Amino acid sequence: MPKQKHQKLELTWIGKGEEPKLEPRILIENPEYSYGDADTQNMIIHGDNLLALKALEQDYAGKIKCIYIDPPYNTGNAFEHYDDGIEHSLWLNLIKPRLTILRNLLSDEGSMWISIDDDESHYLKVLCDEVFGRINFVSNVIWEKKYSPQNDAKWMSDSHDHILVYAKSKEVWRPFLLPRTDEMNARYKNPDSDLRGVWKAADFSVKTYSVTNDYPITLPSGRIVKPPQSRCWVTSKERFEVLIKDNRIWFGESGNNVPSVKKFLSEVQDGIVSKTIWFRVEVGDNQDAKKEAKQFNSDNVFATPKPERLIQRILELSTKPNDLVLDSFLGSGTTAAVAHKMGRKWIGIELGEHAKTHCYPRLKQVVDGEQGGISKAVNWQGGGGFKFYTLAPSLLNQDQYGNWIISKEYNPQMLAAAMAKQEGFRYQPHQHVYWKQGQSAEQDFIFTTTQFLTVESLDRIHNEMQAGETLLICCKAFQQGCKNKYANISIKKIPQMLLGRCEFGKDDYSLNIVNMPVKEASEENEATISVQEIADQKSKKKSKNQQSLFE
Repeated sequence: MPKQKHQKLELTWIGKGEEPKLEPRILIENPEYSYGDADTQNMIIHGDNLLALKALEQDYAGKIKCIYIDPPYNTGNAFEHYDDGIEHSLWLNLIKPRLTILRNLLSDEGSMWISIDDDESHYLKVLCDEVFGRINFVSNVIWEKKYSPQNDAKWMSDSHDHILVYAKSKEVWRPFLLPRTDEMNARYKNPDSDLRGVWKAADFSVKTYSVTNDYPITLPSGRIVKPPQSRCWVTSKERFEVLIKDNRIWFGESGNNVPSVKKFLSEVQDGIVSKTIWFRVEVGDNQDAKKEAKQFNSDNVFATPKPERLIQRILELSTKPNDLVLDSFLGSGTTAAVAHKMGRKWIGIELGEHAKTHCYPRLKQVVDGEQGGISKAVNWQGGGGFKFYTLAPSLLNQDQYGNWIISKEYNPQMLAAAMAKQEGFRYQPHQHVYWKQGQSAEQDFIFTTTQFLTVESLDRIHNEMQAGETLLICCKAFQQGCKNKYANISIKKIPQMLLGRCEFGKDDYSLNIVNMPVKEASEENEATISVQEIADQKSKKKSKNQQSLFE
């Protein structure tokens, strides 16, 4: 029997495995849209979120405590702010590379929360199992998103969305407890004026049966009781007598009730464990979210914003003050607004102009102390700030002859920063030593110059280097005698050193279209058709509610 190839359980779709080679771009601050504290670490990034995530990867890998995303749901509807009507394969091609980088950004104690509806939730669950490992799946939270049924629904009125929760390492990650509410505390009373304060009666029997805990109890009224059938008392008879002496057993005001144990409010833990069903009365619904969004942009509200209380619940479970939160589908800015009010650091990424028309004005008002959403609940008074960044243009462009050249939009400082990122160095120009522009290790440096590198200038640099230091020089051209002159100095020529590494000149990864060969009717010819063309052909035959490409 031939040896079988090793197989694994995974989701397969058209175009899987053809993921893009992303260019690691640098970020450029746009001071016109930065606001508040100049030393803030909060960031709005305006640009394609896949390229933006790649731009963050070097500096933020392993540092994000909580990631929340609300990606386009692929419902077949033409949303105003997103092209949301693509086939399952295209949608999976869009989300897979993003999930991969997002996982890299998470800290070992971090968690990821993804809002999704029924159209893609089950595909997404299997995909996330592959990216995060099925062992790191935490839960599927159900959020009640609507106040009332949709009476014009053709089949059933969808009243909920899913929030898939994954941990970077489930063995390490634990959710925090939710704060206790006044309603919960109000259930505690003190009918016997116990000096230890208010308490609540808890059942003194349990389902697990034990012969030793099946003893009869004589009530103060004289009635004798035993545990209900198939149950036993919580403690042994000896322990029961100790609890009696400590006034921790309650028989009711008449002394004729089945015993219960007193649970004092002063002894319960400071919070409660979250359930997996979140009702709208607890965390808000779509209508609440739209009302909140209208306070910042009443003329152009997102179709499916999320209420601030929903994001508050997620951040309460997953973060503490000063932890770093990321949302790479920032939308109307809710995640950043809530994180800011709760004292978390945050990064938000948005592609469209609504980064300026929605996110910027909302976050600006948050800094100024606006009182909508959760502001009063968390006693938000304003403060802090954020910086607004755009992605640098592609480092290389093709000229009229098809040759790759350095973009004219790059000044020497931008080029040095970009080359440091390309080579895996952290861009940190030395205050006094001009050729120490970045480091990859304590004694490993990079220097990028647009000047012609001469032997004389190379000698001068080498004479300034300390024992054990190494240097990579990136330049457009160099004198013949420079190459291999010093063992601790490497010289590379740009742009040649970059060619073939990644997809230069591409600014939009909103749809990852992958070409694939298909057979024509006549088997002699083979044509190439894109996934988009497949989707276009299928859409002509399908109604608004699309069928899956897997069928």
